[in-house]
Amino acid sequence: MSKKWIFLVIVFIAIVMVFYWQFAISQESPKPAHQHAVETQEPKILYWVDPMHPSYKSDKPGIAPDCGMQLTPVYESDKPGQAPTGTVTLSARKQQLINLKLAVVTEAHIMQNIRTVGVLQYDETKVVKIHSKIDGWIEKVYANYTGRFVRKGQALFSIYSPELVATQQEYLLAVKAEKTLGNSSFPDVSSGSKALKESAYRRLKLWDVSDQQIKKLEETGTPITSVIFYSPLSGYVLSKDIFEKQRIDYQTETYSIVDLSTIWVMADVYEYEAGRVHEGQDAIMTLSYGSEEQFRGKVAYVYPELNNATRTIKARIEFANSNLALRPGMYANVELDTGHGSGLVIPVDAVLDSGKRKVVFVQVSEGEFEPREVALGQRLDENVVVTSGLNAGDKIVASGNFLIDSESELKSAFESMEKADHQHGQ
Repeated sequence: MSKKWIFLVIVFIAIVMVFYWQFAISQESPKPAHQHAVETQEPKILYWVDPMHPSYKSDKPGIAPDCGMQLTPVYESDKPGQAPTGTVTLSARKQQLINLKLAVVTEAHIMQNIRTVGVLQYDETKVVKIHSKIDGWIEKVYANYTGRFVRKGQALFSIYSPELVATQQEYLLAVKAEKTLGNSSFPDVSSGSKALKESAYRRLKLWDVSDQQIKKLEETGTPITSVIFYSPLSGYVLSKDIFEKQRIDYQTETYSIVDLSTIWVMADVYEYEAGRVHEGQDAIMTLSYGSEEQFRGKVAYVYPELNNATRTIKARIEFANSNLALRPGMYANVELDTGHGSGLVIPVDAVLDSGKRKVVFVQVSEGEFEPREVALGQRLDENVVVTSGLNAGDKIVASGNFLIDSESELKSAFESMEKADHQHGQ
């Protein structure tokens, strides 16, 4: 649909609403004398025009000859140049008919923290997955179930590997060769024996054989057939994928262990609040099962993508968990500190948002309302912060503004048509 047809549809709807008001007013019962005194304050009518052809004017009300519609009055205050485009004048009866209500622009102290919910999960930076670097068979499993707590250096499993046994034998031979030939008068022989031992030692270390185990190997002179592997950190076993007598290779993930000394909370933040969330922001968390204990943390990262289904973004918040009261999978209530200040506040319902601009109708005098474009800030429950376009103390329309906007659009259309006809006549 072209812009011209959209414009005509809007004009038609507005005309119908104006005629409805006029009809409703004409059907009202006679008013007491004091109400007639109020009506006499209506602006002076200059003439009547055809709503579809504003160039047609009449000095009295009636029916338009071309379209058969009621003529529309043009008031003295409607003269171009006397008021901003779209300014509407309404009598007291019309204001009562549309249930018009006013609100005052106030300056308020703003301290609106973001309240949301989140889910606790593991700190991904403290998850370790353990693989064996050699092929072999599992002899013994020490940490034998998931969820078990293991300390750093605690035995996890032992493995028998023919390749590892052969390397130990090479190391023992290198140790004997160094003892025999290390003091040789021939430099090449002496350095060669030391290099052979060093090479075998590095291979054992690359296969995660500890210095203590290597020292024991040297003392006993007998290869260790079953080598024990130890936990590299203190934490909980997330997964265990090995069993006794099982053959494994370097691709087998034996254990997954997590350190829960810190924990992450993935909090959902609505799209309109996303601009007030940043890294380093303070956060307070309470658990949803009723505990009054508060946990304090900081926003570590704000994820870049938006969830199209919920219109939220994820904020990752880190909390210390030294007493292990926080468990992955728990739900939590989160409050983010956004600071405080002051600003102008108006009701949300006072704003007409067309998508391209946001408009508020301001009362400039008794019965006269001017459309004014505004810029908005954060939303505060039923109110919203205004960053430009209004001043403290301004009276604005808080209810009935949609009908006023319809008449404002109609008046603007009339003024545009009249101006175009005038230019065409010249």
